[in-house]
Amino acid sequence: MFALIIFVVFFVIALAGVPLMYSLLATTVGMIWVNDLGHPLETIFLSFISGVEPFILIAVPLFIFGGELLSRGGVGKRIVEFARTLFGFLPGGLGVVTVVSCLMFGGISGSAIADTAAIGSLVIPMMVQRGYPPAFAAALLSVAGTLALLMPLSIPFLVYAFISGVSMRQLSMSGVIPAFIMAVALILVCIWYGKKTGCDSGDQRASAAQIWTAFKATGPALLMPVIIVGGIWSGQFTPTEAASVAVVYGLVISLYFYRDITWRDLPPIILRSFQTSAVVLLVIGATGCLAWLITVEQVALQLSEWVQSVAHQPWLFLLLLNVCLLLLGIFIEPLPAMLLTTPLFLPLALAFKIDLVHLGVVITANLAIALYTPPVGGTLFVAASIAKAGIGPVSRHLIPLMAAAVVVLFIVTYVPELTQVIFRLIIG
Repeated sequence: MFALIIFVVFFVIALAGVPLMYSLLATTVGMIWVNDLGHPLETIFLSFISGVEPFILIAVPLFIFGGELLSRGGVGKRIVEFARTLFGFLPGGLGVVTVVSCLMFGGISGSAIADTAAIGSLVIPMMVQRGYPPAFAAALLSVAGTLALLMPLSIPFLVYAFISGVSMRQLSMSGVIPAFIMAVALILVCIWYGKKTGCDSGDQRASAAQIWTAFKATGPALLMPVIIVGGIWSGQFTPTEAASVAVVYGLVISLYFYRDITWRDLPPIILRSFQTSAVVLLVIGATGCLAWLITVEQVALQLSEWVQSVAHQPWLFLLLLNVCLLLLGIFIEPLPAMLLTTPLFLPLALAFKIDLVHLGVVITANLAIALYTPPVGGTLFVAASIAKAGIGPVSRHLIPLMAAAVVVLFIVTYVPELTQVIFRLIIG
């Protein structure tokens, strides 16, 4: 009952328009005061500080800065051109190019918002010119942009590894196969839509010379995730050090190889990156306060007892997990939702002998859907603003795309081998 009251109070405050950080803090202080729990308020400040002081979280602003460097330059344009030469001949070709571009750029940025903004500004005008409705272009981009969350440089993966204690080395590769399956599902929807509407019958197939030229232009950017993941796998650097390597590599290719930005462009990029990082870390700290209250009041134990009384099999637990997260994602962004729910579900997953790396991929894939679920989806609003389309029309075009995403989510949920295959191949 206490857990239900906490979430109801939080939702009421958040839906009233109170910023997320203050909603979390107000819920924590309000529950202590109303229920006369006797916890000193100094503990809240200590919980806030302890929530943001772990060394691994230094990687968050660094990865965000690396993504900003590449998204502000011409890397996105080169990736789109490379994808167009490979897949532009298919029916619904520009839609397919959008999905493939988001997949490749997601392996570089690790951020769904950066992915959506960088690729969207390039492909949406092209799609509209080809005859796609702006609302469909925005809907497709808002979904495809979230592929970044399942790629190796994913910031949610970094946060989940910090919370759960699993190996970031293993987790970084566990989302690759699910990301490719999700991309294939979206591509099939694009081909179906192109054939159904006749708006995009595809371009002429590119020659080998055109493909090679596009690859040479894109190769240095696509090499970035290979270097980062390879360094983590080989033990040359930790995830936090990998973030520093990503920034240095991003600076080198942006300033000296592509020359898309100059030293004068760096101050506003740094300022924007650390403003974004500050928002993320403030929410993490506020979530730490509520997580502390949930822990000391044994909410996890109450939830565990309830779930175990309802779910007697692992498959039913995973079903309830997905349903809860899908509903939660309607109201809360992925990172806060992950910070709130992961400590509650980890003991239950262990009780059902569910692999925690697999659980991290399932949670991340689930909460990625929150980014394009009305009314608070982050990529949804970015894509809609680029396309100058209303949320209502975009939401209608989201239906087949979201259906495909949910189907893939449940495939990944109940076929854990998909998250383990690359790790097993590498370690033999």
